[in-house]
Amino acid sequence: MSSDPLLQPYQLKHLTLRNRIMTTSHEPAYTDDGMPKDRYRLYHLERAKGGVAMVMTAGSASVSRDSPPAFGNVLVWKDEVVPWMRRLADDCHEAGAAVMIQISHLGRRTRWDKGDWLPVLGAGPSREPAHRAFPKIIEDWDISRIIKDYADAAERMQAAGLDGVEFECYGHLMDQFISPLTNGMPPGPYDATTLENRLRFTMEVLQACRDRVGPGFLLGLRFVGDEMEDGGIPAEDGLDMARRFNASGLVDFLNVIRGRIHTDAALTGVIPVQGMPSAPHLDYAGQVRAASGLPTFHAARIPDVATARHAVATGRLDMVGMTRAHMADPHIVQKILAGQEDTIRPCVGATYCLDRIYQGGMALCIHNPSTGREGEQPHAIPPAPVAKKVVIVGAGPAGLEAARVAGERGHSVVVFEAAAQPGGQVLLTARSVRRREMIGIIDWRIAQCARHGVEFHFNTFAEASDILSEKPDVVVVATGGLPTRDVLREGNDLVVTAWDILSGDVKPGANVLLFDDAGDHVAMQAAQMLADSGAKVEVMTPDRTFAPDVMGMNLVPYVRAMQARDVTFTVMWRLLAAERAGNRLRAVIGTDYGSQTRTADYDQIVVNHGTQPLADIYFDLKPLSANLGALDHEALVAGHPQPAGAGFALYRIGDAVAARNTHAAIYDALRLVRQV
Repeated sequence: MSSDPLLQPYQLKHLTLRNRIMTTSHEPAYTDDGMPKDRYRLYHLERAKGGVAMVMTAGSASVSRDSPPAFGNVLVWKDEVVPWMRRLADDCHEAGAAVMIQISHLGRRTRWDKGDWLPVLGAGPSREPAHRAFPKIIEDWDISRIIKDYADAAERMQAAGLDGVEFECYGHLMDQFISPLTNGMPPGPYDATTLENRLRFTMEVLQACRDRVGPGFLLGLRFVGDEMEDGGIPAEDGLDMARRFNASGLVDFLNVIRGRIHTDAALTGVIPVQGMPSAPHLDYAGQVRAASGLPTFHAARIPDVATARHAVATGRLDMVGMTRAHMADPHIVQKILAGQEDTIRPCVGATYCLDRIYQGGMALCIHNPSTGREGEQPHAIPPAPVAKKVVIVGAGPAGLEAARVAGERGHSVVVFEAAAQPGGQVLLTARSVRRREMIGIIDWRIAQCARHGVEFHFNTFAEASDILSEKPDVVVVATGGLPTRDVLREGNDLVVTAWDILSGDVKPGANVLLFDDAGDHVAMQAAQMLADSGAKVEVMTPDRTFAPDVMGMNLVPYVRAMQARDVTFTVMWRLLAAERAGNRLRAVIGTDYGSQTRTADYDQIVVNHGTQPLADIYFDLKPLSANLGALDHEALVAGHPQPAGAGFALYRIGDAVAARNTHAAIYDALRLVRQV
C-alpha cells in the first residue's frame, strides 16, 4: 500500500473510490444533438483509463426543456440519453472509475433564442450579464414541474448505471433562489427573507430525487458557500448551509465553490486563469468540510500533483478535482503510480479550454491536441515500423512537438534552431509575468525530446546544404513567422511592431497608439507592457470589439491591469497612414463604415497585424524533395501516412504556413508526424 495521500482509497458511503483524484463536472461541448455519443464517451474514458477515481460528467446536464443548452449541455430530460450514458458508465466502470453526472436547471444562465425558444426562468427579474436574457419570475406551477424534472433526470441516470448525481447550485436556478443578489421572489415560502426560504427549492429537489432513487444512489451538491460580494451569500451562511445539508440526511457529499459566475470577471474568480493564485479557495473548502462533516470535494486551479497532495494530506479535502490538469494530461495517476511525475504534461493555465466553451466552441487544450480527439488522435504515440532520419527546422512549439512525436516513434531526430534557445513565439509570451507559465509548453517538450535522444543545434541558421548533409528521410519546416509591418498605405517605416515592444528591442513611448487588427494576445500583452511603463495608451481596432481572439476569461486580467492605467480603447476605426509632424507622429485614421477620416498625434505608433511565414528554407528545399512539398490533406485528416516517393519528403507546419495559434501549430505537428 502506497503512503502517498493521493493514492489512498476513499469510502464514499457504499462506493469505494480507488484514490483521491477526480475530474469534476465540466461541459467540454462534445455532445451531438445533446447526446453524449462517442466523442464525449472517449474523452471521459481516457481519464478513467488514466487512473482517476471518478469522472464527473456534464457541467451541467439540463433537466428541463426550458433550460436550453448554453454550451453543448447533455439533455437529461430526454429518455434517449439513457443508453448513451449507460455505455459511458459501463466503459468507465470497466476501467476502474466511478461515474457521476452533474444535473441542473440553468435558470437565467442561458438564452431564450436557444432550443425551443421558451422564456428563460429565474428566481427574480434580474438579467445575467453573461447570457443577457431577461427572465420570467418563476411561478408555482413552474416550481412543481421542474422539481419533477429533476427527479425524472436522476431516475434516468440511475437507470443508466451511474453511481450518483451532483446538483449544480452555483449561478444556476438553485443558487438563484439561495443568493440574496438574485432572489427576487414575491412574498411567500421562496422569498429572500430567511435562509430557510432561500434553501426551500433546493431542499424540495433533493427530497423528490431521494424519494425517487432511494438510499443506494449518491446525491451531492456543488454549491457556492461564499459569493465574495457585498449583499451576496456570506461565508458564514455557506457554513450554515453545509450543516443544514448534512442534517437533512439527503446529501452524500459536497463540492465547494466560492464566488459568482455571472460575468467574465466574476468567473475568473471561481475558475482562476494563469497568473492568478493557485488553489485560492482551498482553505475555505476545508472550513466547509470541518463544519459539515460531509465528504468534501473541490476544484479551482489545482494544477499540479504537489498542490493536490497538500489538499488531501492536510485534511482540507476528501477528493481533489484536477480537471484542467487532466485535459493537459489524462494519465496523471498512472504516472504517479509509476514514479514518473516528472513526465506529466503540465497545465499551463492558459484556459484555452474554457474560453472556447464560453464562446460556443468545443474544449481543446492549448498544448494537448489529443484531448477531445481521442478517437482520431490517441494520446499514446505508437512506435514506427521503420526508423527514419527526421530533420526539423525550428524549435518553437510546432517544431518541438514534431521532434517529440518523431522521437517517441523511434526515429533519429535532428533539430536546427537559429536562436540560442528553444521556444519561438512562446518566449515572447512568457516575458509577461502573468503568462510566464506558458514556458511549460516548451520545457515539457524539451524534457521529452531529451528522453528520446533528440539532437539539437542552436544558434544555427540552417541552409539547404545543412539539411541535405543529414541525409534525411523526412524534413519538417517549423520556422514560424515574423511580424507583418507593412500594413499602412504610407509611413510603414515610422511604426514599430508589438513584437518590438514585447522583446524589449524598442522602448515604450510616452503617448502611444497601438493599432491592432489581429485581435490576439500579442496586442494585449504589448498594450499592458506599454501601460505598465507609464505610457498613455490608445488601443485601436477596426473590429467592433477589441481582442476578439483572446476570448472572455483571458481578457479579464488584461482589462483589470489596463483600466488601472491611462489606457483607452477605440473600436471600429482603422489606422490608414503615419507621417511625421515635427518630433511627433501623426496618425491618419479612417473607418470601414464610411469615408470620413481624422488625425491624431502620438509619440509612438505600434502595429499588430499577425505574422507572415518565415519559410525561405522550405522553398529552397521544395524542388529537391520527393513530394515537392505537397501535403495530402485527405490522408492527413484521415490519419493515414503521406504518400511516399524516392528521396526525402518535405513538409511545413505551424506559422511557417500561415499565422494561427499555439494549439494549431502543435496539432499540425502531432497529426503529421505520428504517421511518419
